[in-house]
Amino acid sequence: MLVVLLGNALVQAASVDPVVTTGIVSAPVNEVWKAVTTKEGIESWMVAKTEFELRVGATWKTSYSKDSTLDDDAAIHHTILAYDPGRMFSFRTVKYPKGFAFPNAIAKTWTVIYLEPVGERQTRFTGRMLGFTDDEESQKMRAFFERGNQQTLDSLIKRFESH
Repeated sequence: MLVVLLGNALVQAASVDPVVTTGIVSAPVNEVWKAVTTKEGIESWMVAKTEFELRVGATWKTSYSKDSTLDDDAAIHHTILAYDPGRMFSFRTVKYPKGFAFPNAIAKTWTVIYLEPVGERQTRFTGRMLGFTDDEESQKMRAFFERGNQQTLDSLIKRFESH
């Protein structure tokens, strides 16, 4: 049984395995770190628009639409939970786009990204999305993020292929 602090509440998450997404990015750790934790970096491969401050407790706002206000129905907000510069970054989703199919399940999850150097010019990226439970909504969301997180990582890998 995993126990985690989400907001001001301790939440017990079932011992359901996390969604793990891993791959090798053809860039040094410091470049991948910038791509994952800066506005310019994030907008170069992940979303059309973002507002980002690397600070524990900060709200990270994103949208797949350039026309978003970052507070509208299309926006996604995350709270930054923790980071270890160049190595680890963790967040949880606190606002999802209107019509998102898994509103109860997303509130129980969080993501941890690990970066590990593989030689001088490559980085192992490991994303772990945790907090899934055995209920139907959580399991459907799990399948959604197994595909979506892989597509996101593929975009990051592709972002550095041309360099």
